Amino acid sequence: MTASIEKIPTPEDTFETAPTREAIAQHEGTAVVRRILWKLDIQILPLLALIFLCSFLDRTNVGNAKIIGLEADTGINDNEYDIGLAVFYLFYVCSEVPSNLVLKKASPKLWLPFLTIVWGIITMCLGFIHNFGSFVAVRALLGIAEGGLLPGMVLYLSSFYRRSDLAIRIGLFYTAASLSGAFGGLLARGLVEIGPRGGLEGWRWIFIIEGLLTVVCGLIAGYGLPNSIGTARYLSPQEREIANDRLLLDKPSLGDGTNSENETLLWSEVARGLLDISMWLTAIAYFGILAGLYSFGLFLPTIIQGLGIVKTPNEVQLWSVIPYAVATVCTVFIAFVSDRLRLRGVIMLFSLPIAIIGYAVIGNVSNPHVQYGMTFLMAVGMYASVPCILVWNSNNSAGHYKRATTSGMQLAIANCGGFVSTFIYPSKDGPQFHRGHSVVLGLLCFSWLLILCNVLYCRKVNKDKASGKYNKYAGYNDDRDPQFIFIL
Repeated sequence: MTASIEKIPTPEDTFETAPTREAIAQHEGTAVVRRILWKLDIQILPLLALIFLCSFLDRTNVGNAKIIGLEADTGINDNEYDIGLAVFYLFYVCSEVPSNLVLKKASPKLWLPFLTIVWGIITMCLGFIHNFGSFVAVRALLGIAEGGLLPGMVLYLSSFYRRSDLAIRIGLFYTAASLSGAFGGLLARGLVEIGPRGGLEGWRWIFIIEGLLTVVCGLIAGYGLPNSIGTARYLSPQEREIANDRLLLDKPSLGDGTNSENETLLWSEVARGLLDISMWLTAIAYFGILAGLYSFGLFLPTIIQGLGIVKTPNEVQLWSVIPYAVATVCTVFIAFVSDRLRLRGVIMLFSLPIAIIGYAVIGNVSNPHVQYGMTFLMAVGMYASVPCILVWNSNNSAGHYKRATTSGMQLAIANCGGFVSTFIYPSKDGPQFHRGHSVVLGLLCFSWLLILCNVLYCRKVNKDKASGKYNKYAGYNDDRDPQFIFIL
């Protein structure tokens, strides 16, 4: 008598038969799903936060270096400094969409750490510049290397988590951006004490040491990041199957039961992403937010120095830490609320006015302590809004290359705010910086209006789908499908 042998399922066997939506949904809210999410969180999020922290440190540490001798030692004036910052953003935005389109082919596990290592090496080169030409050249290369990171991380996370899981995850790793301001100030305060040593001034050691740390973090990320759910070594075969199945719940129909998005690159999908109305509304709104965010990161030490409430550059570095630390806590909290309520734009309609109030007050009062207090509101309102707007665009795009295009294009447009940020806080406007604060205030108000327009647009699309206007797209299994509900 022959004993029957039961075949042990493998990740490749997971989708031999299409699971039903009811069978998948029964796992939602259970202990096994919570365990899967926890395992993914501890494997992925710390590494993404680490390299994103390095990204923000390596693009904004120039602000710390500026106040301790960069301009004086290299002969760069204010205008040339601003041009160097603008060149970075020019090359940064040009690399975002191409990087996202090649991400899957190049393998996320390799591509994201590769970018990190490259820009770490380039950051180290900033420690050896001696004139305006070398400053601009290195900043341009840094922009090319860094441009693919954030859109790549958002796209990468969307292959592991459901739409309703994403905001808190993006919020958690995006806190690295606000922490970079706090950590960067403390790190700069310590590193400047190294020099002059080895014939190098203290500000040069900021770039050299931080660039070296970035290279190390890139190597760590390359070892620890999984390429997909199927290669997440912390998950058992059964957990991988459930994790893959959960992603199907965000599809309008389960189709053939696969969620691997093994679609080929179709230029029609790229074009559909480029022409997406919601993408343009969120991208331009994000443009206004990033103009404020980047100017805040680049010029906060300069603004605090101009208030006259601290006496030395070292104290300036320390005082710049506190607003970022407060923004970090608030960013995570608002991202958590966004996921719980499954709302993105609606949340931003309440979070962004916090920053608007901060800019309205700081530009129109002369009390330095009140002005410093407003930097807290500015940081909280802008940083806490970013996870919502980042995940909102990804939530409402379906189809890998449509999502890759909209994610990359949104950030390419938004990061043009870096051009604005580099020119609106010239030293001659200090200590009040009325012009810079007024420009950011106007942009944030405009962003708020665009967010409201996108909320209304998404609501209209959902109503049109309910009334049958999108029935011709039934079975398309992308964001045009009448079963695909837009998140407001």
